Amino acid sequence: MDEFLSCLSCGKRLGSKSKNSNGQCTECLLKLEFNIEDINYEFIQKYLQGILDFFVSDVNAAFNKDPAACTLIEVLTSYPGIKAVLIYRIAHFFWKLNVPYIPRYISDIARELTAIDIHPGAEIGSEFFIDHGAGVVIGETAEIGNNVTFYSGVVLGGTNLEQIKRHPTLGDNVVVGTGAKILGPITIGDNVRVGANSVVVNDVPPHCVVVGVPAKIVSKKGEKIEKIDLRHGDLPDPISIAIAHLDKRIKELEEHFPDTNKSKDDNIEIFYGEYGEGI
Repeated sequence: MDEFLSCLSCGKRLGSKSKNSNGQCTECLLKLEFNIEDINYEFIQKYLQGILDFFVSDVNAAFNKDPAACTLIEVLTSYPGIKAVLIYRIAHFFWKLNVPYIPRYISDIARELTAIDIHPGAEIGSEFFIDHGAGVVIGETAEIGNNVTFYSGVVLGGTNLEQIKRHPTLGDNVVVGTGAKILGPITIGDNVRVGANSVVVNDVPPHCVVVGVPAKIVSKKGEKIEKIDLRHGDLPDPISIAIAHLDKRIKELEEHFPDTNKSKDDNIEIFYGEYGEGI
């Protein structure tokens, strides 16, 4: 029966190498069609100006957020995050126009140049800064607010094979630490900090700090994170804090049983302080 498979688009008999190409022949798969009559020139003019405005805000964010940035020329020429986001905004322009193939090709160029993979379908606000950037991945249906900072290795990943909203939505003033993974169509509220190497799989309300695998809320102060916030390493250690509380509770229980044989020396010394600095 496989000998008589035909292209679902044009009806042409499929070759042996085309039978696994989603039921389409090579000509249909590579066919590029673009209707110039559908172009909204007002949208084009507005969006092209928007690319320039976003570029200015992105460069300004990088210059102000990175203490290693000495000059604007250095930021413009040497920062992979700036290059990747600028190329993304150009690719996103073509994506909005429904131009086939070109947006993904442009985004692939950015990935090869910067090791940052941003799908052209993602929605990204102003003042977006990717520090260093290697390994950053942003999926097709991801949405990112204003004044958001990513460090290297951050992933906004999808958890569904269907063509629906399947990537995270991030609010404004969010800081995502090195290696953090935010997965699925969840919402990260405004003024949230995500700890390095955390894996976030549930919604996070505004004004929170989350750490761990899977990530847990460890701080919710209800106060805004500063406009420029690089404290992705200044995070509580929930394990250390939990052990410290258990140690305290055990000592309280031992006081109620004076005849219990107590260890003369503690095997574990815990320093937890305000943020739980470790064991």
